[in-house]
Amino acid sequence: MTIGNSAVIFGLWPAHVIWTYVCVVRAKRLGPTLKAMLCIGLPVPLILWPLVGLVGSILAGLGYGLFTPLVATFEAIREEHENKFVDCILSGTWSTVKGSFTVVRDVTDTCFHSYFSLMDDLREQQPKNGSPLDIKLLQLPGSFLVGLLGVIVDVPMILLIALWKSPYMLFKGWHRLLHDLIGREGPFLETVCVPFAGLAIVLWPLVVIAAVLSAFVSSFFLSFYAAVVVYQESSIKLGLAYVVSAIALFDEYTNDFLYMREGSCFPRPKYRSQSMPLSETLSRRYSLGKDGSYGRSGSISPGNKTPGPLRTKSLKKNIQEMKAVQMWEHLFESSERNGRILVEENVIKISDIEEWNHTAKCKILSVGLPAYSILQNLICSAKFDSAGFMFTDGTEITAINRTEDRLFEWFFEPLMIIKEQIRAEQLQESEELYLSKLVLLSGFPDRMKAWQNGGIPPADDVRRAELEALSRRLRGIAGSISIMPTFRRRFQLVVKNLHPVAVERVSSSVHSRESIAESNISEGGSKSRNRIGRLFSQKSGGRKEHTSDITRQEINRYNDEGI
Repeated sequence: MTIGNSAVIFGLWPAHVIWTYVCVVRAKRLGPTLKAMLCIGLPVPLILWPLVGLVGSILAGLGYGLFTPLVATFEAIREEHENKFVDCILSGTWSTVKGSFTVVRDVTDTCFHSYFSLMDDLREQQPKNGSPLDIKLLQLPGSFLVGLLGVIVDVPMILLIALWKSPYMLFKGWHRLLHDLIGREGPFLETVCVPFAGLAIVLWPLVVIAAVLSAFVSSFFLSFYAAVVVYQESSIKLGLAYVVSAIALFDEYTNDFLYMREGSCFPRPKYRSQSMPLSETLSRRYSLGKDGSYGRSGSISPGNKTPGPLRTKSLKKNIQEMKAVQMWEHLFESSERNGRILVEENVIKISDIEEWNHTAKCKILSVGLPAYSILQNLICSAKFDSAGFMFTDGTEITAINRTEDRLFEWFFEPLMIIKEQIRAEQLQESEELYLSKLVLLSGFPDRMKAWQNGGIPPADDVRRAELEALSRRLRGIAGSISIMPTFRRRFQLVVKNLHPVAVERVSSSVHSRESIAESNISEGGSKSRNRIGRLFSQKSGGRKEHTSDITRQEINRYNDEGI
């Protein structure tokens, strides 16, 4: 894994550097001053990227190569095998090797396809409201000085706060783990997890040290955010207020995580003129409860002002729940199912599939087909009054069985908004079909006209604009999904399964045309033979010159028919 990822990162690094500068310079959405500042500041992340990729590959390789076979070994102990000793040695070996190659391929797809696609979007994106984004040069010196002052003041204070609270975190974590060990709860509930939970007790001090280091690293970003406040508010006074407030924000954040006293002893002056304070954006979903349990913010226990502990679920139930909400897998299954229908209707052509296989830049497949599948599922969800997201195969994702992954929420919440918009619009069948056209074939007006699916544009310009806005949002979500690391590897299987369907359809259409042509030829040949037979069956007593004229006319007509 380390060798493969490092080879990809270092091999594509020169192309990344050149293409990044090309896209930034040619970006239409960025103003000239912002372009100049980005060109000056880009060498820092571009130089750090290979180093971060190398260190990350080494750590990921060590972790994956160690823990994956270890988990497989414990799974082999639980299962019934004739020779458990051999199974414990062999379990997880080959699967770990194959998984390492899969990770390398996903990294390759991200660096080669996703990155260049993202930069192309930046280069081609039009500016909003007709004016490109730019920065004010006169505010940069003051912003930079206040940001530097924030680093000088806040970084030591945040580090001291983290060090002061680290013993509390250490003993609170040990108390929680030992409590679960005695009561066989939490990570000790399943037998397969007992060794890992015991290892967690031993390694918990390392977790505390990692938390302190994370606080130290994040303090630079948190404190330098004062420069952003100065630039956005056009006020050095508010930037200085943020420098003071950042300490209180971090203190309150850690108190919430460890379930210590609410609030902070540090002052927190107002640093925004109208916007909401940053503290509301730093709220934690999970905190370490007073009884050592992890609680979810927002659930208040009776008689307790702090959120109560969550009820621990078993490992099997968690795995089943995750499988029930695998929107990723269902999305590709839905894309393949809809893709087969569209290929049979000749909406998706074999040239589109071959173009995606060669360049992966066919927007009809990479963006249009996933967006079309999402739209069909949203329409199904709206028609059946689903409380969540329902797939056409009957699988439903709701707030109860959905995953808590933050990346999933980024796509789930906008889709729920679009579903409610579709339900509120009460689209007619012709409007739904027209929206399907827009989502799948946007940017190809000729093919939209050729696809006679019954979709008719609404006569009302406002309603038509609303449908176009929905299609743009769905294609935007699908475009964001298409640049994710595992998308290309999984979507390639969908395209691979669609290719035989497209080839079969082309061959069947060719055979049908050949059969029609052969029937026309045979029909024309029989007519010509009848004419020639009637010609030679005439009586021989006629005039020779007249007969020769008739023969010549019939033969010429026979040749003109191309038989």
